[in-house]
Amino acid sequence: MMASILPSTLGGDAPLKTMDANRYATKKTIAQGMLDIALLTANASQLKYILQVGHKHEFYTLMLTLISVSIIMQVTAAVLAFLTSRLDLYESARQRSIANALTHVSMGLVFVALFCDVVKMNFGLEPAIPVTDNKG
Repeated sequence: MMASILPSTLGGDAPLKTMDANRYATKKTIAQGMLDIALLTANASQLKYILQVGHKHEFYTLMLTLISVSIIMQVTAAVLAFLTSRLDLYESARQRSIANALTHVSMGLVFVALFCDVVKMNFGLEPAIPVTDNKG
């Protein structure tokens, strides 16, 4: 049975449209997936840049490690989210507990990826101050 919110009117005679909770959740999940894809694309682009620059970059090893960990965490979290979506939560308490555990692990992975991205952005991908030679 689909859940929906059914207010009859809003102070007038015109009935409000019903809000389908399943449709809302689906749209929310799709939007979140698009944001995840955008972050994964940005990480891939940053990985390409850091590999092209190579050891010339001041923080090459740190940046390469942070970007790689972030990508691995994002992909793993996506796989766990997919596995969670395949579980039938109405079948048994065991499946609900497995889904709950997978959700918590997935959230932890997303947190680690976010932490890596925050640290990575603080070190930057390009020099903030261009190096100039002022001999004179």
